[in-house]
Amino acid sequence: MTLFHRAAGLGLAALLAAAPPALAQQKVLRIAMTAADVPTTTGAPNNGFEGVRFLGYPVFEGLVLWDLSRADRPATLRPGLAESWSQDPADPKTWIFKLRPGVKFHDGSALDADAVIWNLDRYWKNDSPQFEPAGSGIARARIPILAGYRKIDDMTVALSTTRVASYFPYMAVYILMTSPQSFEAAGRDWAKVAMAPAGTGPFKLAKFTPRVSAELAKNEGYWDKARVPKLDRVLLLPIPEANSRLAALRSGQVDWIEVPPPDAIPSLKQAGFNVVTNSYPHVWPWFYQLGGSATPFKDVRVRQGLNYCVDRAGLVSLLNDTAEPSVGWLKPSDPNFGKPENRYGFDPAKGKALLAAAGFTPQKPLKFKVMISASGSGQMLPLPMNEYMQQNLKEACGVDVSFEVTEWNTLLTAVRQAPDAPILNGSVSVNPSSPSSDPAVAARYFLQAFVPPNGFNWGQWSDPAFEEAFAALENARNEADYNTAYAKAHERLVDNPPWLYIVHDLNPRAMSRRVRGFVSAQSWFQDLVTVDLQ
Repeated sequence: MTLFHRAAGLGLAALLAAAPPALAQQKVLRIAMTAADVPTTTGAPNNGFEGVRFLGYPVFEGLVLWDLSRADRPATLRPGLAESWSQDPADPKTWIFKLRPGVKFHDGSALDADAVIWNLDRYWKNDSPQFEPAGSGIARARIPILAGYRKIDDMTVALSTTRVASYFPYMAVYILMTSPQSFEAAGRDWAKVAMAPAGTGPFKLAKFTPRVSAELAKNEGYWDKARVPKLDRVLLLPIPEANSRLAALRSGQVDWIEVPPPDAIPSLKQAGFNVVTNSYPHVWPWFYQLGGSATPFKDVRVRQGLNYCVDRAGLVSLLNDTAEPSVGWLKPSDPNFGKPENRYGFDPAKGKALLAAAGFTPQKPLKFKVMISASGSGQMLPLPMNEYMQQNLKEACGVDVSFEVTEWNTLLTAVRQAPDAPILNGSVSVNPSSPSSDPAVAARYFLQAFVPPNGFNWGQWSDPAFEEAFAALENARNEADYNTAYAKAHERLVDNPPWLYIVHDLNPRAMSRRVRGFVSAQSWFQDLVTVDLQ
C-alpha cells in the first residue's frame, strides 16, 4: 500500500470515528465517489455529472426531473417542480411550465414563479445581485439555447430558446433551484450559502467539510410523500484513487464505491459484495480538435483511420467486461444509430491505409497529445485505459500518442476553451466522457453554434448534412420524423467522426450486502431515495 493509500485510509477512518454517537442509531449510507473533491453544494455542483448525481438531484431539483425508477430501459423524464410543460402553439421557441403547488425549500420558503426567475437570473443575468459566475458557466454550457424567460403568473413561467428545440425539456433538467431566502440569510455570499444551502430535494445538506466530506439528511417534509428517503443520512466521500476506494469497501469503512477496479471484481463477488452493472447512455472517447493551428485532425481520413486502429475488445477485456465497444456516439443497438457507411472494427490495415493516404507513414508517423484526467465523473479508470490506448495505437498503426495528465475539473475547464488555449499545453485531443442520453446532449457537443464558450463543441466540428438533419429533428412534431432525422444525424457522427469512439461504460459500482433497494437506472444519475440499509 502506498503512502497515498495509507493517508487516505487513515483520514477516512478518523472521519468515521469522529461521527456523532447518534449516527450509530441511524441508517447512514457511506459512499466513496471518484471525485477528487466534494462537489460544490450551492445547487450548481461541479465535478461533472458525478457532482449532479450526488450533490445535485438528491438536494436540489429542476422543473423537469429524470425518471430513475427502472433498470430495463434508458431513463426518461418526469414532472418535477413543474407539474407540466408544453410548447407555446403560437411560438414553438417558447415553453410554458406550470409549477407544482405546495413545494417548500428546505428553509421553509415557498417555490413560486418569483423563485424560479430569481434562479434563472442567478445563472443568466450577469448584473443580478445573486449572479454566480461558476454556476453560470456550468448552466450556460449545458443549456446553451436559452434566450429569455418571464413570469406569466405566480405559478407559471415561460422559457424561450434561440432555436426551435423539440428536446428542450432534456436541457431543463439541469437548471437546479436554490432558495432565494437562503442567499439572503447568508449575507448574499455564495461561499456561506454552501455551508447551509436550501433546495427542494428529498435530502438536505446536513454538514459540509470542503475536500473531506458532505453529509445529507432525510427531508421528512419532502413534497412527494411517496418518495421520502428510507435512509436517515448519506455520507459522501471523495476518494479518487480506485484501490483506495476498494480498500475502504473491503475494510467496512464505506458501504458503496463508484467504479471498483476491474481486476478486483471476481474477488469482491467471492467475498459477498454486490457488483452492479448496467448498460446506460455513456461514451468514453477522445475528442478531435479540428480548429487549432497544429492539429492533424482536419483530414477526415485521419479521424476515420484512428477509429479502425483501436482494439476495443482488448480494452473491454482489460476492464473485465465493465464496458462495451463504442463505434459511434450511440450504441449499434440504438434504433437511431442509422446505417452509416463505416462500421468501425479493429482493422489496422485499413487504419494504416487511411493514415497513409493523409500523409502519415512509418517514415512520418502521426504524433499528437491528448489531455486526460487522473480520475473523475464517468471517467472509469482513465490512466490504465489511456495507457492501453497509447500502446494499442503504437503497435497497431504506428501512432505516437503523448498525454497531458490533469485534474478532472481542469479538464472540464479546458473543454470550454478555444483551440490552442494555454491550458491545453499543446493537446489537440481531450478525453472527457460524455452522456449520450438524448439529442439535447448532441446539440451542445456537435452543432456548429455551440463551439466554446457557447457549448461543448470543443473540436469545432462542422458538418452541413448533420446540421440539416438536426434541424429536422428540432422541428419534428411526430415520433417518426424525429427518429428518421436522428438516425440521419447520427450517420454523420460516424462517417465524419468528431471523436475517436472507444467504449461505452457499464456503470459498475460495488456495495456491501447491507445495501438494499438500489435500482441501477440506465442513466448517469441514480436514485438514492429507494436505497435502504439492512
